Order: sequence, then C-alpha cells, then structure tokens
Amino acid sequence: MISRRQLLIAAAKSGPFVGASLAISGSLWQSLVFAGEAVPAQDRIEDLLRVAPRARYWVSAAAPGVDCLTCHDPKDNLTDRQHHAKDKGSTVKCLLCAQSCAIRPGERGKCRARINVKGELRSLVYGRPMATQVDPIEKKPFYHFLPGSAAFSLATSGCPLRCKFCQNWQISQSRPEDYSSGIVAPADIAGTAVARNAPVVAFTYNEPTVFMEYLVDIAAEARKRKRRNVMISCGFMNPEPLAEMCRVLDAIKIDLKGFDESFYRNVCSAELKPVLRSIKQIAKSGVHLEIVNLVVPTLNDSDAMFRALVDWVMGEVGPDVPVHFTAFHPDYQLLNLPPTPVKTLERARSLALSRGIRYPYVGNVPDHPGNHTVCPACGKVVIRRNGFFVLEMSLKDGRCKFCGKAIAGVWN
Repeated sequence: MISRRQLLIAAAKSGPFVGASLAISGSLWQSLVFAGEAVPAQDRIEDLLRVAPRARYWVSAAAPGVDCLTCHDPKDNLTDRQHHAKDKGSTVKCLLCAQSCAIRPGERGKCRARINVKGELRSLVYGRPMATQVDPIEKKPFYHFLPGSAAFSLATSGCPLRCKFCQNWQISQSRPEDYSSGIVAPADIAGTAVARNAPVVAFTYNEPTVFMEYLVDIAAEARKRKRRNVMISCGFMNPEPLAEMCRVLDAIKIDLKGFDESFYRNVCSAELKPVLRSIKQIAKSGVHLEIVNLVVPTLNDSDAMFRALVDWVMGEVGPDVPVHFTAFHPDYQLLNLPPTPVKTLERARSLALSRGIRYPYVGNVPDHPGNHTVCPACGKVVIRRNGFFVLEMSLKDGRCKFCGKAIAGVWN
C-alpha cells in the first residue's frame, strides 16, 4: 500500500496539472479542461492500483467484534453469524455512502472509485482530478453564497447513484481508468485557485463524496489560502463522513431529486431517506445550504410531489433555505423526454411561495424573473441576474437596501 505522503511525492514526477482538452460533445464538457487524455482502460488499472492509497470509512470482515450482520441486512435471516474461514479477512463493507457496499477482493463499490485489494479498501481517485474549470458560483447553483464569485471547480470520476437523467453522466458514470491524469497534490489545487483569482473552491460535476479524503485535504489547504470551500452533492453519504466534510466546507448544495421513494429507486438506483437525513444534518451544522430539484417531465413534476417536497423543507430546515426548481433537458438515458416546460417550473415556484418558502427560484431558464432574489418583506428585487451573471446588487451588509430586511445567506 502507498501512503498519502508517498502519493504526493509521486505527484512531483507525474507531469503537469492540466493536460490536453478532450473533444467531447455536450455543453458542460466543451467548457471543461481535462487532466490527461483517453487511453485504453486495461493499460491504466494496474498503474492506478499500484499507487491507490488506503481509503477511509470501511470495516473489514476480520475486524474484532464484526459478524455477518455488519455486511448483511437483518432481513437476510442468517442462522450462522460467524464468518467462514475462507471468507474471513477478505470482504470489506464501505461505510462512506448509504449504498453500504459489501465488497469482495478485486471488486469495487457502486461508485467505481473504491476497490477491495486483498481485504483493504483503497481509493482509485485520490489526487486524480478528471476535470477542472473556473465557473460562476451561480452555475452550481448558489444564489445566496458570495454572489458573482468565481469558483475553481474540480471533479474526479464516480458516483454512487445511477440517475437516468444525469446531465454530467460522462464524468459521474465513468471509471478512474477511463482517463489518464497525473497526480495533483491538494496544495496544488488550492494554489491553482489562488492563481486563477477564484475565492471559492468547488467540488462538483460528479459526487464529491467518492473522493472525500481528497476533498478534505484540498479544503484544508484552501482555507490556509483564505479560500472558501463548497460542495455540490446528491446527499447520499453516511452521517460520519458528512460531519467531517461539514467541518471543512462553507456551503453545500444538495440535489433533492424528487420527493418519492419509488422515484429514487427506479430512476436513481438510490433511496430518499438518506438524502433527507443529510439535508437535516447540514442545516444543523451551520454550513450554508441550498437545495435543487431538477424537474423531469412525467417523472417528478406533479403538484403532489412539489407540495410534499416544499412542506418537508418548511417543516425540517425552514423557510430561508433557497430552493431551485431547475429545468431538465433530454440527456443520457432519457432522450425520449421533452425539456421541462417553463410553466411547470413557475408552478412549482408559485406553490413554494404560497406555502412559505422565502427564496424559491426558477433554474436553467436565462433572463427569467424567477432567477432574481426578491426581498420577502418589501417584494423588491435585491439581486438581479441573467443566467449565471449578477447584473445588480441591492444589498448592504446582507440587508435589503430598500427596507432593511436581513436576507438569509453569506454575502461577504
């Protein structure tokens, strides 16, 4: 096993931070800079395994006090809860996300980013950014966190979900061996954010939980350089790693993909309850929180689902958490569905306002009035936007310039 120290020493020998851009279609991919170039996967996996550091948040079948129920569900009705000798010490259970993968030697979890090597779980993505780009913070979207700021954004491959509508699927559903990239030390990521005049480092595009060890180390380096750290996440992590990430993050955006268990199971290969648990945990932590609901026609666009989502947000995390109802465009495995009608997004926003949400937004519709931040007291626009760009700010010390009402958010 290679230690993190050895991994970072290897970074000095691994070549430049950013390699050639890949000519891949799609609006996001056209704007990203990729580390390395596409190569045959079979030529990469051995190199990845040779330097893959030990992952965190897992338990071995050989650990003291561990029995079969550590990996198996109680509903399996096991009669013999002791490990058989041939299995002892080989299988590991990943405790990072709510998939809770039991992983045999040589196999990976559902995220594809963590692999069991002879009874030890390793990260295949630590130190290996797949894509980097400077974005407006509004693109994430964060509307109540340092408006107009530049965010140095990075991703590795991998995600624990399989959303059929994923609009970053080329990144999230790829494997670490699909692309060649040099090892980049956390300090170099933070230094690049400074060099690019980006006051924010954003962990985004794929699910950052799969590279949480790397995220935590980058965030620590970024804070040394007075950068802020934000994460764009599906919220499907376990409480302990989320608590650690909250300690180094300043803002988190969670995709609440729909308010229905069957939707999560059938469309995302996941569950709703862990996401709701994460949202509540983030809200209690004091980290700035925003929520996005990507509205997919025929799948999660009913008034009943909007109402359930809004009422849960009101009851559990309060009216001041911004909620973005964002337009879907046909992509990945749902090319048969139409784009989200603007009227559907307007209906969701109106429903949210009527039930007490103070900052609901229409997303992915440039120049729509639903992009603007409106003072909940006097009704005047305090932040005027066009797409990802801030046109006008009418805030003073976080308060509406017109009536003095405090506007929830992080403004300086």
